[in-house]
Amino acid sequence: MTTLQQRTNSRLQPRVESRRRIDVLETINLARSSLLSNKLRSALTMLGVIIGIAAVISMVAIGRGAQSQTEQQLQSLGSNLIFVQNGTANTGSAASLGAGTATTLTWDDAKAIASSCAAVKAVAPSLTARAQVVWGEANTNTTVWGTTPAFVTVRDFLPLTGRFFNQAEVDQAARVAILGQTVVDTLGLTPTSALGKTVRIRGEDFVVVGTLEYKGSDQFRDQDDQVLVPITTMASRIVGVNSLGGISLNSISVSAKSHDQMDSAQFQITNLLRLRHKSLPPRTDDFLIRNQADLVNAATAVTGIFTVLLGATAAISLVVGGIGIMNIMLVSVTERTREIGIRKAIGARPSDILWQFLVEAVVLAMSGGLLGIAIGVGVASLIQPLFGWQTSISIESILIALAVCLTIGVFFGVYPARQAARLDPIAALRSD
Repeated sequence: MTTLQQRTNSRLQPRVESRRRIDVLETINLARSSLLSNKLRSALTMLGVIIGIAAVISMVAIGRGAQSQTEQQLQSLGSNLIFVQNGTANTGSAASLGAGTATTLTWDDAKAIASSCAAVKAVAPSLTARAQVVWGEANTNTTVWGTTPAFVTVRDFLPLTGRFFNQAEVDQAARVAILGQTVVDTLGLTPTSALGKTVRIRGEDFVVVGTLEYKGSDQFRDQDDQVLVPITTMASRIVGVNSLGGISLNSISVSAKSHDQMDSAQFQITNLLRLRHKSLPPRTDDFLIRNQADLVNAATAVTGIFTVLLGATAAISLVVGGIGIMNIMLVSVTERTREIGIRKAIGARPSDILWQFLVEAVVLAMSGGLLGIAIGVGVASLIQPLFGWQTSISIESILIALAVCLTIGVFFGVYPARQAARLDPIAALRSD
């Protein structure tokens, strides 16, 4: 008897599976026919989802592009960088004037870091000031940096044409200069024609021996809007500020030997400067140290929050679109009450009715989502050439958008579908 039942079940199983497939196809066809019979209403219903998905895709692309651009700009400053800055000066009322306002760092500090810290690869001291640079009848106000040849290694800033000044020119306080590309363009020169020209900086003549490669702008400044001169020349002829301990500095840029040794380098620099400046605890340090990794992490966190806020703001329209789908599906249930009654009278189960309306809601949401993704990708692709903003479209955001559309279709379609499935067939047939 058991064997006979198994044979019977094995014969009936394909028929049951075939009927299920037919039911699914029939449900999809009914949903498609219903939506196509009201094309304008279906299109208007999808509009909220289309706008929402397009806004989310484009806003997230802008946010991710900003995040990527910020990381690239910080990485372009150099590799494994540690920044040492002057400390904070206080007024008589104990009010802080901000980081870098005290003059505490000297060139001797930079030399000590280079010679005493085992985890340090190279050190570039910096003494900066705003100055007018003149060539012929053209002039520009830019930042003049006094530094050493180690600047090339530490800041990964190579000459585009010509050369960098050498240690002999630093020792002799030679009047040579290297121009950034923004300065070159402003003065009406080219990277090639600038070589050998004499420019005036605060009344002093400087011979241009090189031009810097293009770096672009970061979130702080235009890296191409600068002029580099030997630090000794900067101190004696342009700034004229020296301390009893030697040439005063605005900052010191340090390159660690490797990424893994950045913490060790920072620890060594901190202890060395505390000893040199006699600022051992409990005294407050008269200098500030930041590393490149901290800057990247902070910038990434800020742009990440910015991206989330943009995406969340744009997602509001998705909720509106989902409410629109629910509203239209409820209207559709009311309009098709008699149709539902007839289907139930000829044998349709409540689950068949539920799936019919649920599939309609999902098709509306997914169709709107696909159109929204196409529009969002198109808008994100046009933003960079039109406005110059970097954008980044990820596959993850597209897949998440599709998942959200499916969720919206199911969530906002369940209630109307259940309302349709619960209709009494006799009451439905009596309705007008």
